[in-house]
Amino acid sequence: MDDLKRILKHFETITRIPHCSREAGELRKYLEAFGRDQGYEVLGDSAGNLLMRRGKPRLCLQAHYDMVCVGRAPQIETVEIGGWLQARESSLGADNGMAIAMMMALMEEGAELEFLLTADEEIGLIGAKALAFDLKSGYLLNLDTEEAGEVYIGCAGGVDLIARKDCEMVSDARPLWRVRLAGLPGGHSGVDIDKEIPNAVKELAAYLLEREGAAVVFFRGGERRNSIPAAAEALVRYAGEWPEAEHLSVEPAEDRGEEVLADSEALLGFLATAPHGVVERNGELGIPETSLNLALVNFGGESCRVDYSLRAMSDEGLEELTVRTETLLERHGFATKREDHYPAWKPEINDFTRLVREKLEGEFGYSGLKAIHAGLECGILSEKYPTIKMASIGPTIEYPHSIRERVDLASVGRTFRALRKILSGFTL
Repeated sequence: MDDLKRILKHFETITRIPHCSREAGELRKYLEAFGRDQGYEVLGDSAGNLLMRRGKPRLCLQAHYDMVCVGRAPQIETVEIGGWLQARESSLGADNGMAIAMMMALMEEGAELEFLLTADEEIGLIGAKALAFDLKSGYLLNLDTEEAGEVYIGCAGGVDLIARKDCEMVSDARPLWRVRLAGLPGGHSGVDIDKEIPNAVKELAAYLLEREGAAVVFFRGGERRNSIPAAAEALVRYAGEWPEAEHLSVEPAEDRGEEVLADSEALLGFLATAPHGVVERNGELGIPETSLNLALVNFGGESCRVDYSLRAMSDEGLEELTVRTETLLERHGFATKREDHYPAWKPEINDFTRLVREKLEGEFGYSGLKAIHAGLECGILSEKYPTIKMASIGPTIEYPHSIRERVDLASVGRTFRALRKILSGFTL
């Protein structure tokens, strides 16, 4: 069986084991047993991280084993279309399951490496933050980037901003309607934030704001903090007409005397105009420098909550953006709290990054040293292990964190061949 077939066999096994963030215990147990069966020392910790090693390793391969579950996930049915592997009506989990599958293929061969498998990366790099293993390697290669042939040597830092305030409810006797906006593309709140993907929260808020006098019982939108909202819905009292709009459905709702938000117009106006997207671009790197994602909204029942995910390519830039966003939210009456902060990974060119670039260029015919506008565990790992030199590579994955997620199968095979070249030429 060739390498790609072996990798895909392992990946298909992974897809059949539920491993949404916070619910990946079954997969952790499977991987732990797999590592032991291949003759590796297996260490675990209270956060769910796993470290597997054999011999006297000089290089550590690192990936996370949880996934963002969207749509029907964790029920995943894979399908290959035109050389791309994707899932039917769900996220695929190639981010980062394909990396785990490549690791498993190397374990089958008894590679003398350290394999670091981290938990709950997709909900704030929780596993990496709790990590306390004594790594033996002097070098670490992360397998969580999504542009084949490129070497990533830096990433954005991020923080989630939670805003809450009390909301008064008042009586209203007009007809009650359920309004849904669904089926938007969605996407990763970092790498896709500059792709002009519509935000379902803002789109629905703007539509309702145009219905003069419409009052909201509740407004909910978004799926995950690190996903661009693909759907939103509201329960609305309104006596006027409902113009048709793409992806929109309106139907009468059972009326049980529900009250409406007293300041519906102001709240809808806030959502429609709230900042979302790229704030500043980095011309040198060709990526966003700072951005924010209006990720989750839950208004109603006398409580209003907004969740933002913020990113920046420097810790200083992240702090400035966070303070500005906090100030804006507080002006609208919200109290704010920061959660799940993770640091930026400052780019560094060294002997290891040059080696990785050379081997990828030999396989792909091109390569570059780049940074990504998303959180990688290298940001945290570089703080925990300051003497270890790091880089990141991976196959081409499009639309992660959405039901459109897909992975280029040819790039998986080529990335694995490049990985072999890195291992065989590893004389640093």
